[in-house]
Amino acid sequence: MRIGRRKRDEVEVEVAEAVVDDVEVAGPTPEIELADDADAGLDEVLATESTDKSAPADRSENGPLDETEANLVRPYVDLGGVKILPREGLHLRLEVEEDSKRVVAVGLDFDESTLQVQPFAAPRTTGLWHEIRAQIAEQIEQQGGVVTEVDGPFGPELRAQVPVVGGAGVTDGVRAARFVGVDGPRWFLRGVIAGKAADRPEDSADIEELFRSVVVVRGTTPMPPRDLIPLHMPKSTQSTI
Repeated sequence: MRIGRRKRDEVEVEVAEAVVDDVEVAGPTPEIELADDADAGLDEVLATESTDKSAPADRSENGPLDETEANLVRPYVDLGGVKILPREGLHLRLEVEEDSKRVVAVGLDFDESTLQVQPFAAPRTTGLWHEIRAQIAEQIEQQGGVVTEVDGPFGPELRAQVPVVGGAGVTDGVRAARFVGVDGPRWFLRGVIAGKAADRPEDSADIEELFRSVVVVRGTTPMPPRDLIPLHMPKSTQSTI
């Protein structure tokens, strides 16, 4: 029994190391820039009345987890504000602002889909997703896109057709995207889903499970709500949380 477990652990570490070795660095995608622009707009508007937390009822058991809730001994990849549990076929991409060289999002390519995640500081007792969601929807519509709010596996989510801007600044069609969010203890995790899992939400169990497996590391440093929890290049694969 112990030998079999050791073999499994060795395989998982090898997979994690392969993911780290293949990490890519790229600029933020249009969806991340759109969501960040919506965040900036919150400074100019009043918060909506509803500030309740938005999260699956089983979040503390099945994720996304807080660092204090993740007790499994697994080879997580440490990216600062989030830890990622790697798997075969996963490609890791860090999205970096050109001017500041700051990592602003983590991109995960898996199962013909892309999941981008961003962790933010949040109040202890209230949530952010309700007000942020409204701003993202408004931003999409201002850019000529179409957005619908639905009840998804993580609670309210936005399913959108986001305009794709070509090299000459001309709109060249649209791309499907799903904006999801989960309010945790003193943090908020936002995800943007594209590819197969956005085109066919009914066939998105793998990418949704990937979002569930993310561990958020809020830390103890005081931070204003909605500030991005710092992300960084992978230091190493973590054998434990």
